[in-house]
Amino acid sequence: MYKNLAATRVAACFSISLSVLMSGNALAQAGQPKPDAAARASVSAVKAAFVYVSPITDAGWTRQHDDARKAVETALNKPGQPAAVGTSFVENVAEGPDAERVIRDLARNGADIIFTPSFGYMEPTLKVAAEFPNVKFESITGYKTAPNVAVANARYYEGRYLAGVAAGRLASHAGYVAGFPIPEVIQGINAFTLGMRSVNPAAQVRVVWLGEWFNPPRERDAAMTLMNQGAEVLVFHTGSTAVMAAAQERGKLAIAYHSDMRKTGPDAQVLAVTHQWGDYYTRRVQAVRDGTWGPSRLWGGVKDGMIRVDAFGPAVPKAVQAEVLARQKDIAQGSLHPFAARGAAKAGVRDNDGKLVIAAGETLSDEAILSMNWLAEGVVGKLGK
Repeated sequence: MYKNLAATRVAACFSISLSVLMSGNALAQAGQPKPDAAARASVSAVKAAFVYVSPITDAGWTRQHDDARKAVETALNKPGQPAAVGTSFVENVAEGPDAERVIRDLARNGADIIFTPSFGYMEPTLKVAAEFPNVKFESITGYKTAPNVAVANARYYEGRYLAGVAAGRLASHAGYVAGFPIPEVIQGINAFTLGMRSVNPAAQVRVVWLGEWFNPPRERDAAMTLMNQGAEVLVFHTGSTAVMAAAQERGKLAIAYHSDMRKTGPDAQVLAVTHQWGDYYTRRVQAVRDGTWGPSRLWGGVKDGMIRVDAFGPAVPKAVQAEVLARQKDIAQGSLHPFAARGAAKAGVRDNDGKLVIAAGETLSDEAILSMNWLAEGVVGKLGK
């Protein structure tokens, strides 16, 4: 998911081996893999390592994955029994050479399964996996598999559509702070816009591209610019709470992403599009333990419990909350698809250059969604600009 994050950890931080870390004897020094399990009582315990692209903060992308790591331990380590899993993590690892070095270090030092939740970790993961065929790898948001590399992602766009419905009931002008113009981000922008215009056909969404995922000062600046240009509600696909904080400061509204951010924006938050990784991670670690792990592909959404909208803020009327939750049930049941030319979009969906991109009565295939390279009508902006 994350690209081009400036490195803040040096190579020396990996001088203590993962095997020592897993034993519970390591010091919690900055940048080193940090154990979070009790001393392992069984040599058969699975060693699960996690690589994070940003620091662990109170909310956001990395927070959700670290909560999932803890959920694995809670689910699999039973009181009074030998530990089934020990976990470690390395945070704030830049994509590219830094990631490759960290992933290799974890594999070399005894990890049985390594989770790499960032799009830019995909190639480093594949490279290291080829060197360590007995280690299992989970490329989260990646799309390339190998005999020992599985991929998984969530249908974030489903939550984005639902957030758009709520936003459209409250505002007509939205501002969207986006990282990179990759399909995952484009899907979210388009789904949010389609959801917003399903209840407010004149709604517009103005996009600012940052060219990075985690830079709170720049995220804040972009939010301020969008509000100065008339945005009443803010949306973001970045890694911090800076946009939510800016909306709170200016008395505007915002959609929380990854996590519930009411602590940051108690008045600003409309709702949260939350990502739920704990169940998937637990099943994959258990599969390693059982000897049933394989290089699977998963793209789960609302139906699978991986995406959820919740944590409505005080600005959202009960009737709107009920409407959004009803739409969420429709998505789970398969009667509503964000990229279907039905209902409010029954005449077809066009991009913001006027080209028909979803014909009347059609629903985009997964292949078309995964390669999405257009912006929907109602979006003000161009890809990457």
